[in-house]
Amino acid sequence: MAIWIGIDAAKVVHWAVGIDDGGGVVLDRAVENNPVAIYHFIVELRNVNGDVVIGIDVVGSFARFIEASLLAEGFVLVHTPGIAVNRAGQGFAGGERKSDPRDAARHCPRTNGGQYLAIAELVRTRDLRPVLADDDTRVALRLKVGRRRDLMQDQVRRIARIRGLLCGIHPGLEQAFDLCCKGPLALLTRHVTPSDIRRAGRARIVAHLKKTPHLHGCETIARRAFDCAKAQRITVPGEAATADLIRELAAEALEARQKIARIEKDLEDILSHHPDWALIRSLPGMGVVLTAEFQAPIGNIARFASADALAAAAGLAPVQRQSGKRAGWRRAYGGDKALKRVFCQSAFCAVTQKDPLSKAFYDRKRKEGKHHTQALIALARRRVTVLWTMLQRRETFDPKQNAA
Repeated sequence: MAIWIGIDAAKVVHWAVGIDDGGGVVLDRAVENNPVAIYHFIVELRNVNGDVVIGIDVVGSFARFIEASLLAEGFVLVHTPGIAVNRAGQGFAGGERKSDPRDAARHCPRTNGGQYLAIAELVRTRDLRPVLADDDTRVALRLKVGRRRDLMQDQVRRIARIRGLLCGIHPGLEQAFDLCCKGPLALLTRHVTPSDIRRAGRARIVAHLKKTPHLHGCETIARRAFDCAKAQRITVPGEAATADLIRELAAEALEARQKIARIEKDLEDILSHHPDWALIRSLPGMGVVLTAEFQAPIGNIARFASADALAAAAGLAPVQRQSGKRAGWRRAYGGDKALKRVFCQSAFCAVTQKDPLSKAFYDRKRKEGKHHTQALIALARRRVTVLWTMLQRRETFDPKQNAA
C-alpha cells in the first residue's frame, strides 16, 4: 500500500496531510520548522505502513531544511507547483478561503465520508517532477544567480531613475550618453549640471574620469560633456538638489556594476567545476551567465524525462486550443519564466552572432510567414531538444551531426 503525503511549506509551521490509496486520511498534523519537530515527523513517517511519496509546494528557500532532511532519509520527494495547488483548491467547497491546513487538505463531503486533498491528491493522481538532492555546487550556483538577478533588477530601476532626473535638468547630457556604461556613470558622480561642467573644464573632467579603474575614452567623454554644457545656459529650478541625488545614484550604480562583475567571476569559477559546464558552453549562444541561469532552476537534468518535459517546464511547449470546429495551437503562458528567458536569450544571441544553423532555422521560419518573436520562440524550442540530448548523451555540440 502506498501513502501519499502533501506538505504545505511555510516559514514557521509546515502542514502535512497523508492519504492512502482509497483517499482516506492517515495523517493530518502541523510540523514546526525546527530540527526537533522535523525529526519527530520523520520518525512518524518511518512507522507508516507502506511506501511513502511526499509532495511539497516549495523547493528551496524556507523549505530547504525539511526538504534536505527528507531526502537524506531516502524518502521520495516530488514538487507540486503552487499554481496547481491553487487551481485545484478552487474546485473544492470554500475554495476561496486560504489557510495552510486547507492547502494541504481541502475538506469537502463525499458520498463515502472521505475528504478531498489538494497537495496529497496531486501527488497521488499526477506524474509530478521529482525533487533530487542538491550538492554544494548547485546550491552556490542558485544563490549567486538569485543575487545577480536582484542586483540587475535594482540596477535597471536605478538607471531609469537617473535618466528621468537628468533629462529634467540637463536633457542634452542624457541624450549624449548611454548611462548603462561605466564612463558616463563615473562622470555623473561629480559633474552633472551645465554650470558644473563648464566651471570644471575638460582637463579636470578627464582627471576625474581617470580615477576610475580600467576606463577608456576619457577625453571623448569629457569633450562630449563639455559640448552639451555649452549648449545649455538656462538654470532649472531645483537643479542643485536634483544633481545631488543623481550623484548619489550614479555612485550606487558604479558600485553595483562592481558587485555584478564579481558575481559573474564567481559564477565562472563555480561552473568550471560543474560536470555539465563544457557541454552547455559548446552550444552557440550559451555564455557564462546564461549557463548559470540554466543550471540554477533545473538542478539535475535527470528530473526531466524528455526534452518535451524540459520544454514544458520552460513554457516553450505549444498548447492545443480547440473549441467546436476551430482548432489550433497557442503559446503557453505558464512555465518557469527565468528558464524561458534563458532559451530565448540564447537563441537571440545565436542568431545575432551569425551561428549558421541557428540563422538558417530562423530565416526559414521567417520565410514561412512567422514574425520575429514567433521565429525566435521556435528556435528556442528547437534548442531545448538539442541541449537536453547533449546532456543525456554527454556529447558536446556538433554542428555537422546536427545538420545531418
